[in-house]
Amino acid sequence: QVQLVESGGGLVQPGGSLRLSCAVSGFSLGYFGVGWFRQAPGKEREGVSCIRTGDGLTSYAEFVKGRFDISRDNAKNTVYLQINSLKPEDTAVYYCALRMDCSLEADDYNYWGQGTQVTVSS
Repeated sequence: QVQLVESGGGLVQPGGSLRLSCAVSGFSLGYFGVGWFRQAPGKEREGVSCIRTGDGLTSYAEFVKGRFDISRDNAKNTVYLQINSLKPEDTAVYYCALRMDCSLEADDYNYWGQGTQVTVSS
């Protein structure tokens, strides 16, 4: 059974930073793709970033490029999303998901975590 568990969310002031974690159990991250997505209340789920765990290839949505950084530790079966220079519009539930490659399309992913809440407010 594959499980993904997100952590690291919370309440942060504008301009602040958080480090989100996605812990994967059930199999090794080698040769898979892990994506980060976010969904605000009343909004569609949108792709944020993804990483191909085999060779480290990454992709970022244009609206977060330069502020967010995705990385992985394959030995720990964990993918991280460092989110910096946060804005109120970054407020959302952040999800990680697993597939066989890297993409920013939610429909491509087979497994999902439960999400972690990020709230950016003064």
